[in-house]
Amino acid sequence: MTDAEVTAAPIASELPRVRALLREQRWPQALELCEALLAQDPDQREALLFAAIAQRFLGNIPAALETLARLEQRHPRFSRLYEERGNCFVFLKQAPQAIEAFRSAVNLNEALPSSWRSLAILHRMTGDKAGADAAARQVDTLQSLPREVVTAMGLFADGDLDLAEKMVRAYLLQHGHHIEAMRLLAGIGSARKIYDDAELLLAAVLQIAPDYRPARQDYAAVLVEVHKYREARAQLEPLLAAEPDNRRFKMLYAAAAAGLGEHERAVALYRALLRQEPDDAEIHLSIAHAQKTLGRREESIESYRRAASCRPNFGDAYWSLANLKTYRFSDAELERLRAAEATAASDVDHYHLCFALGKALEDRGEFAEAFGWYSRGNALKHAESNYRPEIIENNTRQQIAVCTPDFFAARTGWGLDSPDPIFIVGLPRSGSTLLEQILASHSLVEGTQELSNVQQIVQNMLGRDPDLDQPRYPRVLAEMSAEDFRTRGAQYLEETRVYRSGKPLFIDKMPNNFRHIGLIHLMLPNARIIDARREPMACCFSNLKQLFARGQEFTYSIEDIARYYRTYLELMRHWDRVLPGRVLRVQYEDVVQDLEGNVRRILAFCGLEFEPACIEFHKTARSVRTASSEQVRQPLNREGLDQWKHFEPWLGPLQDALGDALHDYRA
Repeated sequence: MTDAEVTAAPIASELPRVRALLREQRWPQALELCEALLAQDPDQREALLFAAIAQRFLGNIPAALETLARLEQRHPRFSRLYEERGNCFVFLKQAPQAIEAFRSAVNLNEALPSSWRSLAILHRMTGDKAGADAAARQVDTLQSLPREVVTAMGLFADGDLDLAEKMVRAYLLQHGHHIEAMRLLAGIGSARKIYDDAELLLAAVLQIAPDYRPARQDYAAVLVEVHKYREARAQLEPLLAAEPDNRRFKMLYAAAAAGLGEHERAVALYRALLRQEPDDAEIHLSIAHAQKTLGRREESIESYRRAASCRPNFGDAYWSLANLKTYRFSDAELERLRAAEATAASDVDHYHLCFALGKALEDRGEFAEAFGWYSRGNALKHAESNYRPEIIENNTRQQIAVCTPDFFAARTGWGLDSPDPIFIVGLPRSGSTLLEQILASHSLVEGTQELSNVQQIVQNMLGRDPDLDQPRYPRVLAEMSAEDFRTRGAQYLEETRVYRSGKPLFIDKMPNNFRHIGLIHLMLPNARIIDARREPMACCFSNLKQLFARGQEFTYSIEDIARYYRTYLELMRHWDRVLPGRVLRVQYEDVVQDLEGNVRRILAFCGLEFEPACIEFHKTARSVRTASSEQVRQPLNREGLDQWKHFEPWLGPLQDALGDALHDYRA
């Protein structure tokens, strides 16, 4: 085959030919084909690996190790590169280096029988009987599993999710329930952030095998991801009772404590873990997040800096410093930021560093370069997102079709009559944290956090494997009885009780709940609902320069955020028409202009007497988890009103996309 023919052929179709050549031990031909493929794509993972294997069998170990070094630079979490490096060191009779390489391989991917066998032999040769026995047990464990499941496990560990899912689903269809295959499929679901499927699969595994600890650990981790912290803690407690020194269990338990608002406890748990591994960057980061939430700014800065020093190019640590909003990077830190971005190995680190650079340069008044970094970070984040704006727009049309004035009139008096919740809805970065802080400064109101409980109720209504184009919700609202809504209202109050300390009223500040005001009204007709609104250019641009920890996938492109803002206006106008007076609209700009007047208006809407502490909200000591946590601990100022205008030369497309929303947002 000529070079021209190789260039014309898709690389993916040529890789099976390389595998065949390796099986036939035709090393020179395999290497030649790999080199041709790498001329097309120098970063191609399998081609680099196969080239190193061919080089090893040709006896050119220095070349093989050099190829593996290139592979590690481009794909540092590819387990098989370390396995092949171990094979090279075995060839060189360098046992310590071989052990280190094989150990790196199995730490990334437990489903590598060849690496475990090599470790068993090498440990036995070097007199490490315990290590040899442990490796041999792993070999036996893998041999006890179906070959298809082991292969799929290896593919999953190396990030080949599509192939792994296809293989494990085919096995389950043919053979029925198999706990390790089901657990693997749940792991693939978690990796794809399809947590409801993972939760169901792991619950089923634990029904079959209640003593299977790895599945229970996975189940607890998924429960933490979906904010079911109380349930996660219930799963972790028996695990910790059986293995009190298990580091992973302790990390998850601390995360659950933080999720439940027990930040002091979380810090103590994380510090205990640091005593074992003082240079663990992730733990320093978790401690910093808790300290930030508690208002310990200087301590959180020190912890974020420590996280960055423990792990080179740790994008999340740098972004978290920038996300304090009040932090300013020094010249030396800015240079480290630039160097880290230039050498970042993963997309996750890369886009965190892009957003951090954008904020650092914006603070210095270098707006053109800052906008470039924000744009680059958004492009990277958008590329990994599966967000589809038409799904939200379709949901809005269905809400309007189902939730008519007659629909609500026929359901007057339904739901639970509790007045406890105050919902603050709207878009992120619209001033909702400010309103929460004002209300939480009142003696009768509990500030909690952005609670996911309404979303969980909606998810249950959607059912498993929902049709995103024709979903059951909100259509199912028309099929529900008065008792159904009353039950769900009681469920909401019961599940949110864990975040409360006994005050009569509490705040649920989940912005996206504006999409579910009809459901909230039917469940809890006496709950207060406040719409936090901000001028569209300021709101949308503030979202475009914000990297969210999770969710809010509509914020990473100009088109998506503009469409979302317009859809939000459309749906809120609908709620105003069909539930007049049900929602109090609070304009961020009005609060800045007349704080006391708007505070009195908000309190009156909530049936509360005026308290001066609500005006001095910045003095209220409480946990605040959102990006605005540091800003609401300072007196109100006008700084954020027109910040977007520094970037106006580049925001013409946003203005065009917002269209009439630029003028109608107050209507």
